[in-house]
Amino acid sequence: MTLRIVVTGIGMLTPLGVNRETTWSSLLEGRSGVGRITRFDASAFPCRIAGELTGFDPRVFMNAKEANRTDPCIQYALAAALMAREDAGLPAAGVSPERTGVLVGSGRGGVSTTETNMAALLQRGPRAVSAFYTPMSLVNMASAYISMKTGAKGPCLDVSTACATGTHALGEAMKIIQRGDADVMLAGGSEASLTPLILAGFCQAKALSLRNCEPEKASRPFDRERDGFVLAEGATVLVLEERGHAEKRNARIYAELAGYGLTSDAFHYARPDEHGDGSARAMTLALKDAGMRPEDVDYVNAHGTGTQSNDRIETLALKKAFGPHARKIAVSSSKSMLGHMLGAAGAAEAAITALALRDGMVPPTINLEYPDPGCDLDYVPHKARRIAVRAALSNSLGFGGVNGALVFRKYDPS
Repeated sequence: MTLRIVVTGIGMLTPLGVNRETTWSSLLEGRSGVGRITRFDASAFPCRIAGELTGFDPRVFMNAKEANRTDPCIQYALAAALMAREDAGLPAAGVSPERTGVLVGSGRGGVSTTETNMAALLQRGPRAVSAFYTPMSLVNMASAYISMKTGAKGPCLDVSTACATGTHALGEAMKIIQRGDADVMLAGGSEASLTPLILAGFCQAKALSLRNCEPEKASRPFDRERDGFVLAEGATVLVLEERGHAEKRNARIYAELAGYGLTSDAFHYARPDEHGDGSARAMTLALKDAGMRPEDVDYVNAHGTGTQSNDRIETLALKKAFGPHARKIAVSSSKSMLGHMLGAAGAAEAAITALALRDGMVPPTINLEYPDPGCDLDYVPHKARRIAVRAALSNSLGFGGVNGALVFRKYDPS
């Protein structure tokens, strides 16, 4: 019998807030977390807006020496993990460190550390490079650091699949528990790639919105006038737990993580398959894994980046995966408010999906002012909507043609 997996803790750091409930309430209010870049001088860049993480102090979660020796990517991941762990009521009696694992991925890892040390190398030579450069910049150090700080001694690894990282991390953590290698997993994604190099790269690729005069209106998923995504940063970690294990310790349960699917387009390094087949197959596989039909799903948290091709192709994929039922599903894009958190996006959107199940509220897609004939589903424009959500799907597409989908359903003790 396949083990059932539930969500018992959520920790979030996003451009809308440095905790779960602030982010969630802001999403339901339809607030934008996008503004002008203040982290560095962006005046020479075509795009000068982003979803910055503000109000975060790493010293709340580590001492000053540790903060100086860790990249922001690690700091965000640790903060989200500690908040999720506390939210889940861990550590608790009967929860074994050897049966607790960590799987927190990142698309870029410690990129600001790499940029800083590269500049030091070029300006002052090899001796100027920090002795901590390597551990500060490795992608797997987010998971490793969380393991060290929490004492989790079970499976410890990461995934790095661009924009699908957070979704794949949660799905793979689910499978680790189901195959019996852990009872509890701290899983999600972290990204701290709001740096000059990364911004320049996306600008050169013409992937970003250039609506610099109206930052809060720049992220426009499914809107006819969308002109690219908005770069953002942050982290989200969920505590996943085998259902019986969670019930035994009387844990509060947000939702059940019921299904996971992943595929590859085998098509292009940046664009999705024009017919949406890869994403559609990932969603279909996730539904099959959950033992559910398309008609069981009431809400989809879409990848919804705000690029011309992605939104049109994702709409096609939803129609393929759900058939006629696609027009009856509420679909929304959290990126309209958060921007695109890259490797952390899928985890944040999974958490939002679980919260929608908890509260029976679906966050809106803001800035959807001009309907696009090629994007013709119910995208919950402008205002949150109260829906009795029985089951929901969170969807991710990543560079390289990688796709991931997670199916959540309302927790039923019976």
